[in-house]
Amino acid sequence: MSNMERRDFLKLSAMTAATAAAQAKAGVERKAIHTDDHGIRWDKAPCRFCGTGCHVKVGVKDGKVIAIAGAEDADVNKGLLCVKGYHVGGILYGKDRLTTPMLRKEGKLEPISWDEAITVVADRIYKEPKKFAFYGSGQWTIPEGYAAQKFIKGGLSNNHIDPNARLCMASAVTGFISTYGVDEPAGTYDDLDNASVVIFWGNNPAEMHPVLFSRIVDRRSRGEKVTIIDIGTRRTRSTEFADHYLEFRPQTDLAIANCIAHYLIESDCYDKEFVSKHCNFRIDVDDTTRDLFGKASSFEEYKQQMSTYTFEYTSQLSGVPEEQLKVLAEAFADPESRITSLWCMGVNQHYRGTAMNRLLHGIHLLSGHFGKPGDAPTSLTGQPSACGTAREVGTLAHALPGGRIVKKPAHREACEKAWNMAPGTINPKPGYHTVKMFEQFCKPTAEGGDISTVLVQVTNPGQTLPNLYKLFEAKKDLEDKFLIVSEVYPTATTELADLVLPAALWVEKGGVYGNSERRTQQWFKQVNPPGGAREDLWMTIAIARKLFDMGYPGMKDQDGKFIFSYNDEQGNEVPIWDYDHFHDINVDRELYEEYRPLTHGKRKNVAPYDVLVNAHGLRWPVVQTKDGNWRETRFRFTEADDPFVKKGTGIQFYNSTTKDDKAQIWFCPYEAAPEEPNKEYPFWLCTGRVLEHWHSGTMTMRVDQLRKAMPKAYVELNPKDAAEKGINNGDLVQLTTARGDLVLPAWINGRARPPRGSVFVPFFDEKLLINRLTLDAYCPVSKEPDYKKCATKVEKYDPIEKKPLP
Repeated sequence: MSNMERRDFLKLSAMTAATAAAQAKAGVERKAIHTDDHGIRWDKAPCRFCGTGCHVKVGVKDGKVIAIAGAEDADVNKGLLCVKGYHVGGILYGKDRLTTPMLRKEGKLEPISWDEAITVVADRIYKEPKKFAFYGSGQWTIPEGYAAQKFIKGGLSNNHIDPNARLCMASAVTGFISTYGVDEPAGTYDDLDNASVVIFWGNNPAEMHPVLFSRIVDRRSRGEKVTIIDIGTRRTRSTEFADHYLEFRPQTDLAIANCIAHYLIESDCYDKEFVSKHCNFRIDVDDTTRDLFGKASSFEEYKQQMSTYTFEYTSQLSGVPEEQLKVLAEAFADPESRITSLWCMGVNQHYRGTAMNRLLHGIHLLSGHFGKPGDAPTSLTGQPSACGTAREVGTLAHALPGGRIVKKPAHREACEKAWNMAPGTINPKPGYHTVKMFEQFCKPTAEGGDISTVLVQVTNPGQTLPNLYKLFEAKKDLEDKFLIVSEVYPTATTELADLVLPAALWVEKGGVYGNSERRTQQWFKQVNPPGGAREDLWMTIAIARKLFDMGYPGMKDQDGKFIFSYNDEQGNEVPIWDYDHFHDINVDRELYEEYRPLTHGKRKNVAPYDVLVNAHGLRWPVVQTKDGNWRETRFRFTEADDPFVKKGTGIQFYNSTTKDDKAQIWFCPYEAAPEEPNKEYPFWLCTGRVLEHWHSGTMTMRVDQLRKAMPKAYVELNPKDAAEKGINNGDLVQLTTARGDLVLPAWINGRARPPRGSVFVPFFDEKLLINRLTLDAYCPVSKEPDYKKCATKVEKYDPIEKKPLP
């Protein structure tokens, strides 16, 4: 069993047996529904916000969501919600909901009919199908993302589709794939209940994933010992609970991870048996070639490359004292400890994000802290279905459903067969990733800007893209570029939209999400959207049908049928493109069940739709047992739990990139950031989120309690830096980067404290667009931008003279 101790194997096997026994047989009876004594009808849904995937009970009366509660029987959150989750029902009822399609005429958005709106979109696509791009997000439901994939990559033979998840978790994807040959974590949230050491790598779960954070710290209240190590570039609320805090200079986390590996090798504390049986070594092709798979290396070369990263060298580079580095390294050297590493945007939104992800997996593999309860390298996500839709459905520009990619003929063939489309339909060339997509959209056509129309669903790029002047606002003066935005509220994106489509939100539609622990979650529509707002899924199908009626050949399958043709129980085609009939059948179920077989190729088998109806989600791979039950998988690649691991292997990386069932341990060197503080711009600028708001605040800023608790953005400064510049709490401060400037109020000694020479600004405030200042440099492998570090000038601002003070 390699390094898996027998007690862990037995414990894991017992947990698996209990889980299997608890799973329900397939059935469509909705057990979640009941009506209480107050006439409130309760049903289930996953929370609409982050990737934790908390389960909520939704209380509806008189056609309106009036109550929210945590689901006590849900494994993810066990009845607990965060402050956003308890107010999630309020996101539906902002006073400025969009309720009718609007077309810009002579500079002003004017109401139009849905028929006209769909025709406008179809006409744009029909005329220039290869210049059309589809931009979505990890907030798409699985059926919505799958329909978008089938529409553009199948129907249009066009791969210009990408989600905003490119901006937040693409580096996690490339890290997982280049290490294990397949995406997403091996472990689950159960590891948080078993770990003796939990490490936060550049993240702040106390505010960003508070339910998971509570799961960790609550163990202490039960008398359990859990050591928390916080590794970051600023003190946060998470730091307050940490036993050790390692504050590092931005970008030097690469060196810190390498320092751990160096110590494990030099002290002869690495797990020789695990590494020998289950790992290979990998390195970049050369100093300039950064790709997904690199080239083969050896332990001796790895050891030699790591020799630079001594405690002394790493301390000088990172600013972390040698004694603290040793504490971190010794934790990995202890075979009795159980280590769970957690990371999110600090590691992913990183110029060398893929490298940093690889290094974190590598130190877990090298030390043998993998595959046992509590031993797991775990990437968290920020969106409710970044995993389920962006990653599993594959709505990235290079991807196809189920872990496939457009470059591989066999992968294209599998999708063409599933979609009943002719061989050669899917274009083998990847489309534009997010930054490139908007570069091309905002570039004049005469200068090579070959994207003329962009359809945006469930995201707000006008606020969340980096370097907004270049990547979004430059569109304003380009008359031949056309922006279509499906939204629930007016946003920074709708301000430049040529066509606005009012969208249904959360339980105003049904859906399926996939959370950060591979858990697939289903819910039904529970209330109607306001006015003329409609589902994003319907919009995609209606556009496709209009193109079909116009004679566009790609909207027909090989039998001449519409590519979204589905029948009722009597075998009659239902015109789901006609909104009056969209709800005649469960379109979510039809699309999900069409997609589900495509998940089997990489052994990502998701549960049947009807099984999910009566579950609080199931973690894939999900397989059917002999007694007809459906069994989820808590720990991948381990014989004790993963049904696809061969008996007797203990651990098997069956999707290995080297085809030998082994994972890859990478060497990736420290490299300087693409932009660092200098004489003109002497401070580091970092951006991120706050507890009360989610992403760009489109939803949470409409909830009175959340908006009042955190009404506007601010800039955090170190107290000593503020004192030197004469800045007090509430004073206005101008930040200036090479891309622009912004004036914000100062917050000193608040919730968090950056070190000297560093400032932090949240990005939720649409009136203070910090992403006008951020850098659009991205990881060369994942193409994910680095929002966490660029160079800025900091000046006290005079509101009367309206300029910085000298």
